[in-house]
Order: sequence, then C-alpha cells, then structure tokens
Amino acid sequence: MASPSSDFNFNSMIGLCLSFYFFFFFTGVPVADCSTIGVEYISRLLEIQDRERAPPSVQIAAAYGTLNRLIPSQSSSFQFNIIPKEHCGGESCFKLTNHPSASEGGSPEILISGTTGVELLSGLHWYLKYWCGAHISWSKTGGVQLSSVLKSGSLPSVQDSGIVMKRPTPWSYYQNAVTSSYTFAWWDWERWEKEIDWMALQGINLPLAFTGQEAIWQKVFQNFNVTAADLNNFFGGPAFLAWSRMGNMHGWGGPLPQSWLDQQLILQKKILARMYELGMNPVLPAFSGNVPAALKLVYPSAKITHLGNWFTVWSDPRWCCTYLLDATDPLFIEIGRTFIRQQLTEYGRTSHIYNCCRIPCFPSDTFDENTPPVDDPDYISSLAAAIFSGMESGDVDAIWLMQGWLFTDDPFWKPPQMKALLHSVPVGKLVVLDLYAEVKPVWITSEQFYGVPYIWCMLHNFAGNIEMYGILDAVGSGPVDARLSKNSTMVGVGMSMEGIEQNPVVYDLMSEMAFRHNRVDIKTWIDLYAKRRYGRSVSSVLDAWNILYHTVYNCTDGLNDKNRDVIVAFPDVDPFSIALPSFSPIGRYHHANYPSPGRAIYELGDSYNHPHLWYSTSELIRALELFIASGDQLSETSTYRYDLVDLTRQALAKYANQLFLKVIEAYQRGDLPAVSQLSQKFLNLVEDMDTLLACHDGFLLGPWLESAKKLAQNEEQEKQFEWNARTQITMWFDNTDEEASLLRDYGNKYWSGLLRDYYGPRAAVYFKFLIQSLEKGDSFRLKEWRREWIKLTNDWQSSRNVFAVQSKGNALNISRWLFEKYLKGSTHSINLVQDT
Repeated sequence: MASPSSDFNFNSMIGLCLSFYFFFFFTGVPVADCSTIGVEYISRLLEIQDRERAPPSVQIAAAYGTLNRLIPSQSSSFQFNIIPKEHCGGESCFKLTNHPSASEGGSPEILISGTTGVELLSGLHWYLKYWCGAHISWSKTGGVQLSSVLKSGSLPSVQDSGIVMKRPTPWSYYQNAVTSSYTFAWWDWERWEKEIDWMALQGINLPLAFTGQEAIWQKVFQNFNVTAADLNNFFGGPAFLAWSRMGNMHGWGGPLPQSWLDQQLILQKKILARMYELGMNPVLPAFSGNVPAALKLVYPSAKITHLGNWFTVWSDPRWCCTYLLDATDPLFIEIGRTFIRQQLTEYGRTSHIYNCCRIPCFPSDTFDENTPPVDDPDYISSLAAAIFSGMESGDVDAIWLMQGWLFTDDPFWKPPQMKALLHSVPVGKLVVLDLYAEVKPVWITSEQFYGVPYIWCMLHNFAGNIEMYGILDAVGSGPVDARLSKNSTMVGVGMSMEGIEQNPVVYDLMSEMAFRHNRVDIKTWIDLYAKRRYGRSVSSVLDAWNILYHTVYNCTDGLNDKNRDVIVAFPDVDPFSIALPSFSPIGRYHHANYPSPGRAIYELGDSYNHPHLWYSTSELIRALELFIASGDQLSETSTYRYDLVDLTRQALAKYANQLFLKVIEAYQRGDLPAVSQLSQKFLNLVEDMDTLLACHDGFLLGPWLESAKKLAQNEEQEKQFEWNARTQITMWFDNTDEEASLLRDYGNKYWSGLLRDYYGPRAAVYFKFLIQSLEKGDSFRLKEWRREWIKLTNDWQSSRNVFAVQSKGNALNISRWLFEKYLKGSTHSINLVQDT
C-alpha cells in the first residue's frame, strides 16, 4: 500500500490508518451469506433486470463519463470492466485489482470490475475513499475533496489478491415521494446529471423517477375525455406537485403551463436514459386512484369518492378535497393500465418496479396513513389486489414498491389488517419500504412484514430542514441486524429523506451500508471520515467530530426531528401560554414529542412546543471551539467551511431558542427594559446569522429562487414560479387574513437572505407587540399580531427582490467573531448586557 508521496507525514499517517482499516474489515472477517428469503422471492425480477440491462459497452461508457466529470486528471488511471454475477458467486459486486500495466509504470493503474455501471462507480468511490483519502458529497455541502489523491502514475496499489465487495442485498433505494418538491423542484439537466453521478458513486441502483409524469397524465386522461383545460385545477404548482400527485391537494400554485409539462417530460427522458445507461433500475409511478373532478362528470356511475380536508384553513374547495377512484371500479384498472403503457410508449423501457405515493381507495385526509373505512381483512385484501391488477395489466412483470409509512403510526394496522394488505399480492410482487427504520423499524414488530420482501430505509430528514442531526449507531448497525435476523426478508437498503443537501456524514455512512456485511465501528469510521473530508488529519477537528458523534449524531430519544427552532418557526402564541423550562447545568431543556408528518405536522394552537433538543449544548459549543481552532489549517477547503458554518449556525440557533425564552420570561414579569434589550439582541443575532450563512454557497436563498425563475418561459411564469418557491419555504399552504396556514414553516430553511428579509422582520413584529403590551399595560394582542405577520408573509411571497447566488465573507473570521460575541462563556446563561 505504500506509495510515493509529496506529503510524507500525511500519507504515512493515512496509510497506517488504512492498513488497520483493511485488516479489521477486509481480511479474515467472516462474511455472512448474501442471500435472504426475500431475495429468493424477487429472484425472477432480478433475472429480468439483468437480461434487459444496457449492454456492457454502454454502461462502461457512462461510467467513464462520470469519472471524467469527477476527476478528469485521472481519466486514464482507471480501467472499467463489466463482469457477470457468476464471477461474484451470483451476487452484484465490484472488484479492485492492480492493473497489469501498472507494474511497468504504465497507465491505467487500477482495474475496476463490476456487475453494472453502478458497481463500477461504487468501486471507484470506495478506492478513492479508502486508498486515496478522498471525499465526495453534494456541492452544497462542501462538494468533493480530492486534494489527497496523488497524481496519475503514483496512485496507491491495492493488495496483490485484490478486493472484492459484494452487495449483501440486491438493491440500494433512493428518494422519498416528496423529495421531488422539497429539493428537485427547480432542477435542470445540469443539476440532475450531477445527482445521477452522485447516486452511482454511492451505489444507488433503485432510485425513484417521478419527474415529468404530469405530461403523461395529460395524455392518459385525454383518452378518458378529460381535456387539458380540465386538468388546470388538478395539477399543483411546480413546488407542490408531490402533494397533488398524492391527492392531498389540487390546484395550489397552479395551473401548470404547457411549456412546463413539455420541458419536464424532456428532462425525464434524459434522466431515465442516464439511469439505464449506468445499469440502474428507476422506479416509475403507478396509478394511485387520484383523479380530476372532471372524470366524475364523464363517468357519473364510477365509484369516485370526494375526500376530506387536508390542512386547508377552511376546507377551501379551490385547493382541498380531491377525488379518489375506488380500486374495485373497473375504470381503475383501465386507467392504471393506460398510464403504465403510456410511460412505456414515451420512455421505451421499464425496470418493472412501480410506486404508488399513497395506498388508493383507503380514504383519509393525511399523508400516507390512508385508513380504510372498515377494518374487514377481506375488504382490505380486495382493494389491494385491485390496485396491483392495475399495474400488472400494463406490465405483466410489474412489482409494486409500497411505502410502509402507514404501518409506523396508525393503530388501525393490526396484524390481521397488515396481513390482508401484504398478502393480497402474489409473493415476490410486492416490496415494502420500511421508511423510518433507523427510528421506528417496522420489521421488528411485524414478523419481517409477514414474509413480504422489504427495504431497510433511513428517513432522517423532514422537508429539507437544516439541522445537524442523525443516529449514526443505528445507521451503522440497523441494516446488518435486519438482514441477519431470523427468516429475514430484507432485499435492500435505502435513503428516503424528504430533502437532501444536509448532514453529509449521515449519507456517506448510509450509502456504504449497501456493501457492508458487518456492523460498522463508528468511532473508527468517524475518525477516517474527518480525515477524508478535509484531506488531512488535524487532532482538534478529530476531537470535535468525536463530540459531534456523541451529541448531535446520537439522537436516541425516538422522536421525529422536525426543526422548530424559534428563528425559523416562530411561535404563534400568547406569551403567557409559554411555559418556561428550568435550564439544567448542561444547557438541556424539555422538548416536545412531535406528531409524525403522517398525522398533524405539528400541533397548532395557543401552546408552545419547545424545539427538539437531545444533547448538551455546552458540548456542542466545545466542538465548535475545537473546529475554530482547526481553522488556520483547514479553512482553504470548502468541506471545512461548510461544516464550520453549519456548526456555528447550530450552536447559535440553540442559543436563540434560549434567548427567546429569556424575552418571554422578562415579559411575564413585566420587565419592559429587559424585553426591549433582549428582543433587540435576538434581532441582532438573526442579522449576524444571516451574515454567517452568506459565507457558503450551501446556505443561500438566492439559488432556490433563481433556479425557479430560470425555468420560466415568460414574465408571468417567472412570477408564478417564484411565488411557488417562496411559498413552500414560508406559509406553505393557504391562509386567511387572521389564520395562518396549518403547514406554515414546515419547509423552513436556514438560508442567508431568508433570515434577514423574512425571519427577522417577522420576529420584530412579535416583539413590537410585546413591548406595546407592557407600555400600555394591556394584554398581548394576539389577533393583531397574527394579522400583521400573515400580511408580512403574504407580501413576501409575492415580492420580487433579488438575493445573492454566490457566497461572500470569510467563514472562519465570522465564526470566530460570533463565537466571541455570543457563545464564549455563555454556555449556561445569557448575558443581559447588549453585545457591541
């Protein structure tokens, strides 16, 4: 493993670490059998997918394309080769060996063999990680660290016998039904190409592919005498398509211009083409029963149910109460078949896996918890069988990929009802996503989903909120425990987050579980992660990461982490309804148990739920202090700057939560000077945090808005798309003059521009009413406050001011300044003296 080096100390150190790493993980380690009962059930589909995969030459060319985009200077250092599964004992795998020409000083140096293009790039990533000390993450989270990769001709050799990494289960799943709106809404092909590269490098071979389906639906419904004009109030706007697809709403943010439908279909064809070229198995949408209102007029005798309200303020018929076609109606199978076949006509091929965003004909006004009107198992079974018939009639080899979220929280789903649903489809034709397995694994309590194949998924993130959070121990052990459990039916691992481009450490680890056969020693892994992420070893930052591992990335309380920090989710309550907790010596305070997104997103009313806090804030501040101390050595790397800004933001956000409670405490005791002083300090903090966030491209509002406007064809569309983008991250859904959206702040973001232009002014309005209440000796005017901040929000949604798309400022200097100003010596208490 020794190699020439221009930085002897660093490479000697990393070589020593990697020698231990490979000894511990790859030599003499017993590897469990890759197969499970579940894999046997889906073996026929796996054979079909292998047979229909793109030719090896196409996959190899696609893999080289990714290599050239990632590290063009090394394009000749690697040779790719597609091999059959028989070379890996019948499993999917990659192999790393020294190229024969390498010993002669020639090029290429490393031969990477794999069963598909995805395996080739997984092998490349594994080599870059564990032989070159490199790191790959999303551009917004710091991007790639390739400075540790030696120049061509000097790459480290692998052991003489080579390395073989087999997948313990066949599939690595990616996305959530709502990721398409919270993250992908405004993406063009350039951004999608980068994401597909990232997917392949992370080993993902089963991604959702939901883009452009509205154009397909337009053509399908024309076959049933529903016109394009009839669909104007059916599709949601560009930022809300995920929820109109699920039948939660209709028309909100719309109508969709025809140009949008056309360009998204073109984009989808490019996405699918690249996924197929790399050997992926994209998951296409299937009919879930969600139909436009006009269909009821065309087919008056069809079994079409008018659903109830989903989070509109007053059941506004312009947006709420969608229509659902009963799966037992003959029209259901006909529409389902037509939709599948129309996709085949447009795309030319399929991977035979289809996903319904919700379980149709189980009426409910919640997300994916669709409760049947009766609990008769025979009734449930008949509905589910009809749903699958709609898929199978369009594709005889179809498999239904079902989100298992409904089993997580709904007490309706007892064993008889679960079995009725799961056993209504032939064995091997239904695969369930255990969507939240790192926190609430259903496989443990359901006898492995009663014999049905499932995928162990990490949900992790809600709504793309920015919060340092994770459960690394569960991620590094949960999939292994599930696969090795008795009578396991597990067939894959997955990442089912609602939004991406946050917490790169969590996704780096989770992606590795696609090839991990044994539990991961997280302490060892996190040390190597820190070295790879920054390209060198700095003891203080390693110590900081050890703290982060045991604090923010060790959430074991079983609660959903929905970011309700005061800055981004300002309380809409009477100040006297806020209970003031006692702050413990370690800076921890009470947190509420939040309902799941399948039920109420969060409780609304005259009460205040304290933001989720599961760790000592003093330890977090200590980690930040260590990060800052490492800055002189690491500040030139984007990965370090991202982490520094994020960690500083995290510490200041929790400080702001406590500062807000100090404002309320002063108000409740009638201390006007303290309220004025502390509220101004809070507003100054928001401004300062905006300055901090402006230091890295990953924390900017501007790109979100500008990418939305970029897709517009004219001024009218530009206004519509920008309104969609602004609304999703603020009010979210409808409101009246005096009642805010029930989903307000669900999509909140810590973005520079948003804090200064919206969150700060909103907080200022609340503090103004606090001060006026004390000055006049009156009660807090809650209705007036609501009216004013709702107007402020609606005005902001429609405004057109422009925000920066490129970062500015020195992250290290600003972080140091803010640490000194707010956090140094302030771990246990908040100084009432105004900082200058």
